[in-house]
Amino acid sequence: MSEEAMTRFPVPEVESLPEDLQERIAEEEERAGFIPNVFEAFAYRPRQFRAFFGYYDAIVEESPLAREEIEMIIVAVSGANDCLYCVVAHGALCRIYAEDPHLAEQLATNHRTANISDAHRAMCDVAVKLTARPAAVESDDIERLREHGFSEGEIWDIASLTSLFNLSNRMAQFADMRPNSEFYTLGRE
Repeated sequence: MSEEAMTRFPVPEVESLPEDLQERIAEEEERAGFIPNVFEAFAYRPRQFRAFFGYYDAIVEESPLAREEIEMIIVAVSGANDCLYCVVAHGALCRIYAEDPHLAEQLATNHRTANISDAHRAMCDVAVKLTARPAAVESDDIERLREHGFSEGEIWDIASLTSLFNLSNRMAQFADMRPNSEFYTLGRE
């Protein structure tokens, strides 16, 4: 690892972690070619690691949303929260899944002017509203998503992802999680 996973708390050695966490981290390293720093950072608290990634996996593996839509939501929310780690890491995934080298920066800085469909703009509008002004979300927001063709399951997952990444963004900022240098260039070519 070329940089610390986080600066405000100790980063455990992977070899010292419970076996299931070591296996999960090894799987991610095999898939990505490196260990995303969020894995080592969240490993500081193994039970919380399991809960966080269990919830993340449940959404991503079962969601009727397309993977590019999942990443679009995460990037828009993380941009609204000024979360460097998640904007950079999920920005890379957004570029890869959407096959668009410019989309992540557009979503992170201002999803309303991003080069996306009206349905995706509505999706990001609701996610950012739930992030910035959760008490302002109304039935009309949900109805707007329905009008754009989102199913009940997709609408639920828009809120689930938004909520999970509000937690993730806050923990990344609190712990000062640092993006891996590899993320900055993924999906750019």
